[in-house]
Amino acid sequence: MAHDEDLAERVREALAAERDRAEKAMFGGLAVLLGGRMAVAVSGGGGLMVRVDPEDAPALLERDGVGPVVMRGRPTRGWVLVAPAALADDDELRGWVERGARAARRAAAQDRGRRARGGGQR
Repeated sequence: MAHDEDLAERVREALAAERDRAEKAMFGGLAVLLGGRMAVAVSGGGGLMVRVDPEDAPALLERDGVGPVVMRGRPTRGWVLVAPAALADDDELRGWVERGARAARRAAAQDRGRRARGGGQR
């Protein structure tokens, strides 16, 4: 199934000010990367995959329209899937996109720190 191009355009608008934004076809959808790290992905199965702080995930999963991202039959740590109905409001969408952007920027900064210490990329 192809991703929802209307949702993809709304995500682009929410991240329009990001200079280090890139898009990549992944998981049957469209991933948006910031600083080389995936922030969100418009899912080919519907909805938006959002990178989140793993500590926040349990509380987020209790929200209506939010479920785990399942890959290879197992929930993916640090990711949630937000159903299309929970993204109808532009402010709600922007909140989820910004949450993903913060998590991606944090992951990119951690990568830079590891490289600076000689640890390479994980």
